[in-house]
Formats: sequence, C-alpha cells, structure tokens
Amino acid sequence: MTEYFFNSPTISVIIPAYNCEATIKETIESVLRQSFSDFELIVINDGSQDNTLDVVSQIQDSRIKIFSFENAGGNISRNRGLNISQGKFISFLDADDIWMPDKLKSQLEALYKNPGFHVAYSWTDYIDKDGNFLASGKRITLNGDVYQKLLINNFLENGSNPLILREALVELEGFDQSLKAAQDWDMWLRLAEKYFFVSVPIVQILYRVSSNSLSTNLVRQEKYSLQVLEKAYQARPTIGKHLLHLSIANIYKYLTCKALQKPYSRHNGLTAIKFLWKYFLYDSARQKRISATFKLFLKSVIIMILPPGVSTLLLTQVKKKSPKPELSIISGS
Repeated sequence: MTEYFFNSPTISVIIPAYNCEATIKETIESVLRQSFSDFELIVINDGSQDNTLDVVSQIQDSRIKIFSFENAGGNISRNRGLNISQGKFISFLDADDIWMPDKLKSQLEALYKNPGFHVAYSWTDYIDKDGNFLASGKRITLNGDVYQKLLINNFLENGSNPLILREALVELEGFDQSLKAAQDWDMWLRLAEKYFFVSVPIVQILYRVSSNSLSTNLVRQEKYSLQVLEKAYQARPTIGKHLLHLSIANIYKYLTCKALQKPYSRHNGLTAIKFLWKYFLYDSARQKRISATFKLFLKSVIIMILPPGVSTLLLTQVKKKSPKPELSIISGS
C-alpha cells in the first residue's frame, strides 16, 4: 500500500536530467506554466558533466526539488524519482520535451471522470532542436483495455506523455532497469495488461527530435523493441502470430521513419533501407502498400547517395508539393 505524506502534492513530475543544459530550462518552464499547480517537480541530476545542475539551481520555485546521483541511466533515474515522489499521480518528462499549459489539468480531469482508470494520455507533435514544428504524431483515441492495440503500435509515442496513478507504478516496481531502449513501451504495456487507459484527444506533448534521440541508437532500439515485444507476446500468447508479425512490421516501419528524419546522413539512408526491407518482409499487406513503401525507399536512396545539404533541399521541395504524405512518412503513422 502506498503511503502519502501530510500535505503531499497531487502530482509528482519527474525529470531525469543528463547533460541537458541547452533544453532543461525550457522544459522546466513548461511545467511551471501548467494551469494545474498542485505538483512537485523532481529533477534527478544523473551525473551531468555540463552546466545542467547550475541551470536548474537558478530557477526559483519552491515546488522544484533537485537530487544528484552518479550517472546510472534514464530507467534508474526515473525509478529514483518514483521512490522519492510523494504525489498520488506521476508524470515523467524528458529533459528536452515540452508540455502544453493544460497537460496536467486535462489528464487529471480525465482520470477523475473515469473512476477505476489508472493512466491518462494525450497526443504528441514533433519539434526540432529550435522548437520548430516538424510533424504531427499519431492521432489515436482509445479508452479502456488498450493492451492489444498498444502491442501493435506504441501510440503513446514517448515517455513524456501519460499521467499515471502512483500505486500502479509502485505495484509494477517501476521501469525495467535492464532495458537500454524501448523502456517506455515496456512500461506502458505492463500497465495496459492490468489497468485501463483514458485518452485526452488533443496535442499536449511536444517531443524534441535531435541527433541524439534520432539515429545514434537505432540498432540498439531495434534489439530492445523486439525483446519487449517477445516478452509481451509470451505474456499473452493467445493474441496469435499474425498480431506478432504485425507488431514487428510496425517496429520496422517506425525505425525506418526515424532513420529518415532530419538531420539527414548517408549512414541513416543505408540504415533506413535495411529496416525497410525487414518491414516489407513482415508486412502482410505489403501488396497494398507498394506505393508508400517505394516512397520510403526512394527517400532512403536520396539521403544515402546525395550530400546532406542537397538531399535536405530536394526533400524540402518535395514536402512543399505534397505535405500530407511527407508528414505521414516522418511520423511513422
């Protein structure tokens, strides 16, 4: 049973922070601008070697609590924040993402209006390192038992999204610290196996796309995404092999689209072609999607054979002529 402290806040916001001096202030400010104000903001400084700690320390607000540890990684930092937290509800926020002002209020209201539901989530848009809009995320609205749909596609999209009843996270013992990638999806799946989700169908999370979040660890992300999927399938083998293959196809479609996001590089173009081939193999409806698959292949080739500046210019012109297909390709929807 979870123990709450006297006068504890309703929500605990947890930000794992590692070498994020360039973005952490804007991220924290998006929390402090929330229309719902009864929260504590826990910053876990995960052994940062830059000025992250100095930047956070200069922000004056009594709700901010800073804890410093040796570097241990995002999963351990989130669990450390969970153990320290005192709120009834928990929301995690990556140190370079941004929340819209009504994020906490809207999600909390959704949970209060749906007794017995444990997780509220919203929609996401993607921005670049300067905060400029890149693409729309998935626009999926599902309520109740979302396990099967979440297994096919991680429609929550990122770790900065949901508001979660703390007791549920504690019961599941937090994030799996053995995972080096796909830990968000694993956590959401374990929650969905036991609890109901409720959707807030508006954009409330701005996910910042950077070179670090994009391409550096795509092969690692492939490995652990497949591991999470296999574990989830073993937990519910009755879902059938066809759904397992659909999930694998969606993983490779997602990885292909991630590899094709800016900044472009020849290495990413080659990586995208490798992922696209595996997507094609597992996609049972491949014959119906030949045109879309060919567009992804063509974009991969352009990025692979042309210098980054030239491919960026060319693909920007293509995007201006056909914005909707391009957004679909970028977001992986």
